[in-house]
Amino acid sequence: MQSNFKTSKQLAADPHETAIAVLGWLADDPEMFGRFLALTGVAPGQVRNAVLAGMMDFLMNHEPTAMAFCAASGLSPETVTAAWRHFSSPGLDSGEY
Repeated sequence: MQSNFKTSKQLAADPHETAIAVLGWLADDPEMFGRFLALTGVAPGQVRNAVLAGMMDFLMNHEPTAMAFCAASGLSPETVTAAWRHFSSPGLDSGEY
């Protein structure tokens, strides 16, 4: 399977680009993308509005998937975690509730 998403380690600076890289990675694998849609409840027409936060949650809720993305993209787990935190709603431990 040929990938069409960016694999530059320089993506680390921008959480939006990291999340978009996750989208590209998922979109390259119809089975994985279908799994994302099924598990998140996102309809294909809603992907645009829910894609960044939803995909980051999807990725971070399954460590083997997150690690597979890191290996495929060349991004560190810390970079992906930072992007996930950027798109996640504040939790009770954040002081921002």
